[in-house]
Amino acid sequence: MRRSKYRRESSSSKWFSGRRRIIAAVATLVAFGGIVTVTQVSDASTRRSTQRALAACNNIQAPKSSKLSTETKRGTYKTNKGRTTQHADDGAGSVPTTEQMRSRCRQWVMQNAGKGNNGGNTGGNASPGASPDTAAGEGQNGGQPGGNNGGNNGGNNGGNNPPQPPPGAGLGILTNTCETSDLAPHDGFQIGNRCVSTEFGEVGAAANNPSLLITEAPEQVNVGEAFTIQVSTRNLIRDRFLAAGQGGYYVESSVLQGGLVRGHFHSACRMLASTDEAPDPAPVPAFFVATEDRRGGAAPDQVTINVTGLPEEGTAQCASWAGDGSHRIPMMERANQTPAFDAVRIQVGGGGNNDDEGQGNQGDQGGDQGDQAGDQGNQGGDQGDQAGDQGDQGGDQGQNEQAGDEQAEGDNGQQQGGQQQGGRQR
Repeated sequence: MRRSKYRRESSSSKWFSGRRRIIAAVATLVAFGGIVTVTQVSDASTRRSTQRALAACNNIQAPKSSKLSTETKRGTYKTNKGRTTQHADDGAGSVPTTEQMRSRCRQWVMQNAGKGNNGGNTGGNASPGASPDTAAGEGQNGGQPGGNNGGNNGGNNGGNNPPQPPPGAGLGILTNTCETSDLAPHDGFQIGNRCVSTEFGEVGAAANNPSLLITEAPEQVNVGEAFTIQVSTRNLIRDRFLAAGQGGYYVESSVLQGGLVRGHFHSACRMLASTDEAPDPAPVPAFFVATEDRRGGAAPDQVTINVTGLPEEGTAQCASWAGDGSHRIPMMERANQTPAFDAVRIQVGGGGNNDDEGQGNQGDQGGDQGDQAGDQGNQGGDQGDQAGDQGDQGGDQGQNEQAGDEQAEGDNGQQQGGQQQGGRQR
């Protein structure tokens, strides 16, 4: 049966016909035009923010060269048959030029334009000049948070706030925020595998950075014997301490007062299983105190640390180091400054060491007395020899005198004989 060439008119076709089609077409054009307009406005805003960021790059100035150690080989070099890389002065001698820093800045801006501040700082793209093993954007944690924050916040922040290059002069930092970490936030208690988001805080000038020295400590003690250590600190105000057990660990930024760090210092002693390799860091030490006495300042002073004793024979390592309010070693202006710490080694012996040493000393004393007696005997022998020499000398003198007398008598006899002979001749 043939199908009729005339088809029934659909009821729905009447709704979408005539003026309704025109209205729908116009609405579509309006919507498309709105999208185009928003995109154009967004692009224009991105271009303006990018231009402002590029203009800011032109104001960057290279840092001044810092002071370097006096006897270290300059630059970066290899040791141990090329297996070890040594960076002289912690890389402080390699300072970029102004043009190099501006070029890095421009490259970073072009890579991160339109991604917002969060996208750049959390590692959406690596900073320019990054090496393959340090590029923030290439790590597992660097890509996703950076991309998510850049995409979500880039539209909001990108137009108003131009992207700012992160710290590090474009060296390719791994990250500078815990937003890129998969670890749980650190909460101020002594728990590992956490991410500490506390900012470093304030760092003073080189001349005001803390220093520390152990000025007096015994070389040897007995097991369980109490002893003291003298510690001197400089440029450390010892008035700030937050108990680690109460949640005060790594929670406070460094704070300066008159340019000096506020904090305290630590002293600890631990027994070394070997002096040929680095010790296991996990075991608790035999002794540990944190000293906060509301003293200290720019001038060096002395503090006495009373160690209650060490538990066993062997070699002990006793150390002291400065801490800021969160127990961290204070920061320094230059990378090649020595931190505020010092350490000594103390031999811990058995309780009978003093007696053995006393007997040894008595034996040495007896030997010295024997040597002294021998010296006196030799001296007596020398005196006897001297007396014998004097006797010999006296005998010689006596013989000489006797010979002289005999010669005198002979001369006299000859004289008398000559006189008598002369008398006869007359």
